[in-house]
Parts: sequence; structure tokens; C-alpha cells
Amino acid sequence: MTAFDSAGLQLDNQLCFKLYAASRAVIRAYKPMLDGLGLTYPQYLVMLVLWEWQAQPPAQPTLKALGQRLQLDSGTLTPLLKRLESLGLVLRRRAALDEREVHLALSEHGAALHAQVMPLKAQLICQIEEAELVELEGLRQRLDRLLARLDASGG
Repeated sequence: MTAFDSAGLQLDNQLCFKLYAASRAVIRAYKPMLDGLGLTYPQYLVMLVLWEWQAQPPAQPTLKALGQRLQLDSGTLTPLLKRLESLGLVLRRRAALDEREVHLALSEHGAALHAQVMPLKAQLICQIEEAELVELEGLRQRLDRLLARLDASGG
């Protein structure tokens, strides 16, 4: 094994590890805000999509469409949605024509929660300097391109 091969296997040289560690750090940063809302990070992601859908409804606001948007399967989403429904934030109902299809909507309480998130999210952003915001936007764009390439290659 050459030095290059060995260095290529060091943890700090793994993009996948850096993405994993960064993801965990971001979730940790969101935790105080989400604890105040009574949400976990995955539940927050679901709510983000449902708030988007409230502003600009998709043709079919279904569990399947939510799974595609979040890149999660129904086995992962169903318990999240049941919990959000038990919290009074989400409404789930079976389609009349096809009972396998589950339609989703925000409850009144779920829609109102959006207004509570905005000032909390602003606090998170205020903790980041403007130069870092530009850098983070560039990183987000590069990650979008990486995800698109990985999706296209089946990865």
C-alpha cells in the first residue's frame, strides 16, 4: 500500500465524514430552537415542506410527494407524520379514489407555527457573519450540484 493509498483512507480525508460531521453540527445548532417548538429535526424538515406547500400547493400533496421532496421512504415518514398529527400540526387523510394514497395538510396550529419559526431562524442567521453567509450559500449551491450528480449516477 502506498502512502497515497493510506492517506486516502484517513478519516479526515473522507468527504463523506466531513458531510456527516457538518450535518450533525448543524442539527445541534438547531436543537435549542427546535426544542422550543417541540420538534425534532426530521419533523422540522417535514414542516418546512408543508409550509412551502401551503404557500405554493403541489398538484398532489401526498405522502409519496413528501417522500420524494425529502428523499425519504414512507417507512421513515409515516411515524414522523403520525407524531406530527398527534401534536396537532398535520392532517392526514386517505384519498377517496385510492385509499393507498395519503394526502397531507397543515392543521391551523401547524400553519401558525410558521410564524414562531421565523424569529427563531433569524436568531440562528444573526449568529453568522455576512461573509460566512455568502460562503455558506456557495457551499449550498455546490452541495446541490453534488447531490444532483449522485442522484444521476444512482449513488
